[in-house]
Amino acid sequence: RAAKSTRTVVIAGVPDGLLQDDVMADILTIHFQKSRNNGGDVEEVTYPTGNKGVAYVTFEDQEVVQSVLKKDDHQLEDKRLSQPYPLRVTPYCEKVSSCISHL
Repeated sequence: RAAKSTRTVVIAGVPDGLLQDDVMADILTIHFQKSRNNGGDVEEVTYPTGNKGVAYVTFEDQEVVQSVLKKDDHQLEDKRLSQPYPLRVTPYCEKVSSCISHL
């Protein structure tokens, strides 16, 4: 099984402070499990993280990471959110701030 880092993506643009952290993690899990979002089985969602509006999603399979990254337009939608929120999905790297700063 592939290393955790190769099965993890960094999600930026998570709406901050709207819902409880565990509820937001749940919404992210649902989003990234949906086939219409090119998703698959989620092993773990890490939210909150040390970076505001950032979450980590780890998938069961590395292949899912590639398909999720190929999808251009991730919109986080849920009845508990007042509007869809655009998410930026990037490959995982150790220095997360440098991964998301170039976007």
